[in-house]
Amino acid sequence: MKRLHRPDLFGWSVFDEPRNLDFHSVLWTRPDGNVVIDPLPLSPHDRAHLESLGGASLVVVTNSDHVRATKEIAALTGARVAGPAAERDSFPIPCSMWLGDGDQPVGGLRVLAFHGSKTPGELALVIDRTTLVTGDLVRAHQGGALNLLPDAKLKSRADALASLDRLVELADIDAVLVGDGWPVFRDGHRALADLRRSLVGRA
Repeated sequence: MKRLHRPDLFGWSVFDEPRNLDFHSVLWTRPDGNVVIDPLPLSPHDRAHLESLGGASLVVVTNSDHVRATKEIAALTGARVAGPAAERDSFPIPCSMWLGDGDQPVGGLRVLAFHGSKTPGELALVIDRTTLVTGDLVRAHQGGALNLLPDAKLKSRADALASLDRLVELADIDAVLVGDGWPVFRDGHRALADLRRSLVGRA
């Protein structure tokens, strides 16, 4: 796994050829139990690295399209699995926890639930007020700039923009770790604000 912008954050990735971008997973190491977000399959190297860092106690899946290797990693580590509460009736795997807007499943982790994306109640996660982890709605197909999920995949563009507005209000965000594309490790709030400004008049 790669070390990210903080010594307690790691990530691993898979390149998706049809989309020409990377899919990402995040590991947050914590004394009270590590948290994995949207886990992709692990290479033997990454599996050994995860085990050396203490495994995981919680896996958070931001939306049903990001289940990925959750069952395998939960079986490997014994971690609990948390998914979006709005998908509870149709989620493809069992969860021991359902997360909604404002929840804090562990200390330092705040949950936001989005509307308007391609799945109901898609989750975004804020770590220690400064690091935002997104699933599908906010992504980065080009280095240094964020973009929104294409209109054709949105359930409601107006609701999606309202969800983005909530992120722009988070003035302390420094890093944006997207599920799809390029991470933004510095000036994350500015990148979110730039994205919103680029969409003005296109609601």
